Amino acid sequence: MRLNLEILDAFLLYSKDEIEELNTKVLVPQMVFRRRLTRASKLVIEALSGIDAKNLRIVHGSSFGELLASANILKAILEDDMLSPTDFQNSVYNTAVSYASILFENKNEIMTISSGDETSLKVLKAGAIKALDGDELALVCSEAINIPNIDEINSCAKYLECVVALRVRSSSKEANLSLDGVKDDGFVPSLKHMVFVAKNFNKNSILAIDI
Repeated sequence: MRLNLEILDAFLLYSKDEIEELNTKVLVPQMVFRRRLTRASKLVIEALSGIDAKNLRIVHGSSFGELLASANILKAILEDDMLSPTDFQNSVYNTAVSYASILFENKNEIMTISSGDETSLKVLKAGAIKALDGDELALVCSEAINIPNIDEINSCAKYLECVVALRVRSSSKEANLSLDGVKDDGFVPSLKHMVFVAKNFNKNSILAIDI
């Protein structure tokens, strides 16, 4: 079965180490709330703001989730140390999009998907199905793997931080964009399908999705 998605807007931001040009202080004026945010949360908030999708239904994806919080928990267990309540709270996969929904007071449906290297592909497929309801959706994927000692285990990703977001709706128009020939291009593989779409986005993009 093939479904078509109209890409209404796209946002892509990435860095080899840490993305510096974030507008977190402007987007999150409350300092107490801002200090609670994880790196991935800041990226997702930036992306949803960038495509004007603060109050849409959201399909969110991440292969590694809150990697720093998870690493801190494992380190504490290894060293027989006390677990940080903050790390424990922030260790779940929907942390980033949950903080965004609280900030923007978004009461719409939010789904988080984690499916290894196919994460962003699964986000696109889920988005195509959900868009059949007729409304616009926000699709957002992020990875923030710039943690201590990451170089010891990372041998493929050139960009350690990346967030990509699309605002989409279902379309009956003929597709002019497909996912054929998608490559990692130095991005964490879980992001490659969404990054490909964002890089090839124009105002007439209709993406074909095979379900």
